[in-house]
Amino acid sequence: MAAFDTPQEAFGVLRPVCVQLTKAQTVENVELLHSQLRVVSDSALQELQEYVLFPLRFTLKTPGPKRERVVQSVVQCVRFVLSATCVKKPQLLLELFSELCMCLASPSSPHQLAPLSEELKQAVIQALLALLHSAYGDVIVSLYQPSTLPHLGFAVSLLLSLAEQEKAKQIKIAALRCLQALLLQCDCQECHRTLDGEETRRCGDLFASFLPGISLALSRIIAGDVKQGHAVVVSALKLFSRAISLIMADEQLAQISPEKEASALGQSRISELVVHRGLDWTKSTAAKLSILMKKVVESVSVHPHWKARKALIEMVRLLMTTCGRSLVESVGQLLKALVGLVNDERPEIQAQSNEVLRSIAEQGMVAKNRLLADVLLEDLHSLATALPRLMTSQDDQGKASTLNLLLGYLKLLGPKVNLLLNSTSHLQRLSRALMQVLELDVKDVRIVEGRRLGEPLGTLLEWLPPMGSIQRKCFRFFTDDRILFLLWQICQVLGYYGNLYLLVDHFMELYRESALYRKQAAMVVNELIAGATGLEVDILHEREAVLSAEDLKGVVTSVLEEYVDQANWHLVTSIEAEELTTEPAAKYSELLAAPSATRSQPLPPTDSKPTVHSMNSSIWQICIQLEGIGRFAYALKHGFRLLLISALYPVLEKAGDGTLLISQAARGAMASICHSCGYGSIPDLINQNADYLVNGISLHLRHQAHEHRASRVLEAMLRHSDANVLPLVEDVIQDILARLDQCHSDRAPSFLGVMQTLLLMLASWFAVEPQMKKDLEQEGGPFRGAAGQRDKMPSPPPTAEALEEFFLEYVKEKQIAEGDLSDAEDEGEEVQVPDSKPEAHEESDEVEGPLAPHAQTAEAVMERCVHLLSDKSLRVRLKVLDILELCVMVLCTHENHLLPLAHRTWPALVQRLTNDDPLAVLRAFKVLCTLGAHSGEFLRRRFSKDVLPKLVCSLVTQAPVSARAGPIYSHTLAFKLQLVVLESLGSLCETLDLGESDLDKVADACLLYLSAKQPAKLQEAACSVFLHLMQLDPDASWLFLSNVWCPHVYRRPHPSLHPVTLGGMEKKRDEFTDNVQRLLDELQGREEAAA
Repeated sequence: MAAFDTPQEAFGVLRPVCVQLTKAQTVENVELLHSQLRVVSDSALQELQEYVLFPLRFTLKTPGPKRERVVQSVVQCVRFVLSATCVKKPQLLLELFSELCMCLASPSSPHQLAPLSEELKQAVIQALLALLHSAYGDVIVSLYQPSTLPHLGFAVSLLLSLAEQEKAKQIKIAALRCLQALLLQCDCQECHRTLDGEETRRCGDLFASFLPGISLALSRIIAGDVKQGHAVVVSALKLFSRAISLIMADEQLAQISPEKEASALGQSRISELVVHRGLDWTKSTAAKLSILMKKVVESVSVHPHWKARKALIEMVRLLMTTCGRSLVESVGQLLKALVGLVNDERPEIQAQSNEVLRSIAEQGMVAKNRLLADVLLEDLHSLATALPRLMTSQDDQGKASTLNLLLGYLKLLGPKVNLLLNSTSHLQRLSRALMQVLELDVKDVRIVEGRRLGEPLGTLLEWLPPMGSIQRKCFRFFTDDRILFLLWQICQVLGYYGNLYLLVDHFMELYRESALYRKQAAMVVNELIAGATGLEVDILHEREAVLSAEDLKGVVTSVLEEYVDQANWHLVTSIEAEELTTEPAAKYSELLAAPSATRSQPLPPTDSKPTVHSMNSSIWQICIQLEGIGRFAYALKHGFRLLLISALYPVLEKAGDGTLLISQAARGAMASICHSCGYGSIPDLINQNADYLVNGISLHLRHQAHEHRASRVLEAMLRHSDANVLPLVEDVIQDILARLDQCHSDRAPSFLGVMQTLLLMLASWFAVEPQMKKDLEQEGGPFRGAAGQRDKMPSPPPTAEALEEFFLEYVKEKQIAEGDLSDAEDEGEEVQVPDSKPEAHEESDEVEGPLAPHAQTAEAVMERCVHLLSDKSLRVRLKVLDILELCVMVLCTHENHLLPLAHRTWPALVQRLTNDDPLAVLRAFKVLCTLGAHSGEFLRRRFSKDVLPKLVCSLVTQAPVSARAGPIYSHTLAFKLQLVVLESLGSLCETLDLGESDLDKVADACLLYLSAKQPAKLQEAACSVFLHLMQLDPDASWLFLSNVWCPHVYRRPHPSLHPVTLGGMEKKRDEFTDNVQRLLDELQGREEAAA
């Protein structure tokens, strides 16, 4: 609360202090006045304003040198008075303005700054700012008259010098803020007088005289050292934009008369300083400002601080809104800056840039301003001309900036982009640049090496790629994904605004013109058609005419026919594919699509050897075309159903391709078709269109050259459908079985591939869990047997009668094994054996009914395998063995049909097991294990007689080799064969319930693999064999292992009994000790769990 509220009381207090200050200009007197002013109310001080300011102004005007501390104290006191009062007299405003400005000027050279302290400069700037804010009502307007032009120029010069030359950041910012207020552009919270149209125009005329100096100085500040801080740049940029928007405003310049109004200015010299903003001056100034604008934009666009870039966006918005016509030469630079910030790293910058761009488009600044549109088109022409060079010479960051600028131009021009596309030369430059930058890197050998392998049974139908998924590609001239995203956006915007017929025809001509451009042109066409729908396009304008569904369908149909043409679809992607191509392409190109008069370049002659580069290129071309089919489906939605008759068959053909990338792309295309056409799943898609797919397969099977491709289509149908497709393809399967009977061995692999897929799917659709898998799952690993036994209920101890029966049975079996039998017993056995068999057969015949269709198919396939199992081609034999295993799995519940076929298959299977390539032996052993799991009693004697001796001999022979081998041995085929045999032998013995002598052979052979010298995996597999033997005969297993190593000494329970002597009691620890001890511990654990 002020102590003195009335002017009288305040005068009584202030008069002595003012008199004293007038007499002696000291710091103490000024401070005393300042302290007294703090206790005077604002209203009282307003009445005494001039009286209080008199001694302060007198101090400043006193001639001669003054102490800086005195001047600083006086200026601070003046600022306090001005902050609390209003200046209501124009003359006082002008005099105070001049006096404060003189504090900054050098006495000897007034146009230069005086060498003052930073504190004094800061105080003077703040006093000037307070003075401008204290001007009341129309008083402020009196400062902006032609007569005050020298005073204004003097102040502007001083403030610009301070902002540019001072090193202190606070002084720079304060000087810029003061200059902003001086130009009537202050953005503080205080209420300022609003100028009317005439006053604004008059101020613009006055400030036009200062525009060269202001723009030059501010551009130097903005483009100066980044160490000055972002706040200085932001303030300078704000002042730069507001000064230009005031002086170059379109609305003001439109009201300027062509001739200079001399009568209003008089004949004084001041009239020469006032600028007439006529047409010539506007053009000249705009041309000069464009140079500075380019400098400012280039500097701030890459400024490290985001607030500086944000201020640049505000500058672009302000200048585009107020000076769009007068600064037409700078519009390109402004829009270039704005477009460049659309992909800024800061999300707020991105959002603000997009907002300003959208605002510019909505206001029609480009569409309605022909001059501005012409400038943009000219810039776009220049960019299109330089684009091929820029795409090869710039780094990824430069490419992204250039493409971002191109995208922004296209969005801003909107429908006017056709003016560029109608120019043949510019369209060619644009397309060549896209062809260059989209060139793929096809040198990686992994592209052609990636092969599609058979999926596990449970995962064939689980994998469904996302709609519109695009495979990651490696490009030759860039690695940044942002560049690819910008390229897709450019193509989509061109497809949205441009003439689609013109663009598709042009790029399809490039597609046909050269194999070098084929992949790039296809990528561009795919995105053009996707952009024409407008579903994914980020736009600023609406297009003038929407493409009809029929027109879009016509474009898609023509491109689809080109894609699936023989020359572009059936390319050599692997050595196998090249070998299967036995006839020239031109002989059967009409089966997939109607030939056209202007087709693409034919394939090279089949005698030319394909290279990795050419095969990789072909793989990517097919993948891009498959992606295009998915994009076409997305564009046409349900309308694409009408094109499925020509699109689905080729897509399924590629889904069955052996190349991984191609099959994945085909699956992606099918997923897009499902989503776009309204199918629930890929099986649903195949089943509803199976009629013409089956018809196409049947037609192609009549031609030997097309058998392989028809087989791939059927294989893909089976692999990607469900059991409902089986009745639909039954006739085709019978045709293939008939052809398999008639064809030569060199044509068998393609048919066998279909049979393998068919059986694989039958095994998954009608799955029956094999007994061997159940056993392994119950075990859970080599040393989980004891835990499994502990889970069971303990069995009761044997009775005396049970023990007696056990020993009598043992003696009888021992006599039989030694051949010590009487004739009566022998005859009795011979009579008893055959009696049970007919009963069993009769019982099974009564139970089993007719075979299911899928089992009939499996039986028919297995009959063919009997004949092909001895084929001279290893490739055929391996595939037949795989099919044979699947047939056994499908027929496992139909023993009356499986066992006769197994009987017929057995001789050839034994040959594969004992006298064939290691790969075939490995595969045949897997078949043997599967067969044993489902026909144990049938296989027991045959296995014991035909296979087991050679199998044991092989294990014994190979054991020293694996014991001496190094780490590399685990990668050899011999090691894999040993491992598979050992891992499966135990379960096979248990399933077949082999006799004691056979089990002894197995134990002797597997003992060698319990050595610590063997690879760890072989040791574990050998341990698993003994665990299975423990299940069959734990006592014999214990005795066998104890003869190898026995850590305990067993005492006889009675002196009359013979002493217990085991072979392993007196042995020292050796290479077998550790594994034998583990097995004995496991056996003991099982016995304890059973007890």
